Amino acid sequence: MLIILTFFFCHWYLSIFTQTFFLHRYAAHQMFVMSPRWEKFFYILTFIGQGSSFLSPRAYGIMHRLHHAYADTEDDPHSPSYAKGLLDMMWKTRIFYNDILNNRDHIEPKFKKGVPNWAFMEWLGDRWPVRLAWGTAYTLVYIFYAPSAWWFALLPVHYLMGPIHGAIINWYAHRYGYVNFPVNDTARNLLPVDFLMMGESYHNNHHKFGGRANFGGFRWHEFDPTYPIIRLLNRLRIIRLKVNNDLKYM
Repeated sequence: MLIILTFFFCHWYLSIFTQTFFLHRYAAHQMFVMSPRWEKFFYILTFIGQGSSFLSPRAYGIMHRLHHAYADTEDDPHSPSYAKGLLDMMWKTRIFYNDILNNRDHIEPKFKKGVPNWAFMEWLGDRWPVRLAWGTAYTLVYIFYAPSAWWFALLPVHYLMGPIHGAIINWYAHRYGYVNFPVNDTARNLLPVDFLMMGESYHNNHHKFGGRANFGGFRWHEFDPTYPIIRLLNRLRIIRLKVNNDLKYM
């Protein structure tokens, strides 16, 4: 049981870290810069962390920029206000994402400026044989170490980890939670203490200060677990926080 729990939580937190750090704060918002070599390192880390549910940093970055520009309107790629339910929103998001991924979109060039694009890793991560190989690896871990069949119910979460993390925020953080700041959309802070999403659930804070690297910190209980890692990587000169990145809130 301990092995399965450790495996599940390691996968959960590595996946959400790569999503919030690399796809969200770097690819979409460019809150910091890094060298081409480190960019490739974090591409590979994202590929390992998300595995079968690998999300293209390029497509994610473009789509998320559109979300901020058109939040809770018909042009929002994933608004609960324009979906019949959670699964309907996820399906529409998938279609929108695939159009960007396969260059079938008609999105303005300004939304595509500066997004990372390692063509080989984008191609590799999206291959179905690769996704199936990751899924097979997860399944084998459970075959060897799950103490009972009930534990296999966790496998779908492994298979779809990236989209699940996105859906939690894009659906629930636009419907439930508390508000620190008035914004022109329905973004809310989903969790008072974000122990699950590494800062992502402070969605209202983020929509108010879209370029701020620290998603938490406005109330005593708001701690963004990703931010100290960003500060450490900045100190180690692996990344460089931009000067205009609301440094007064550090």
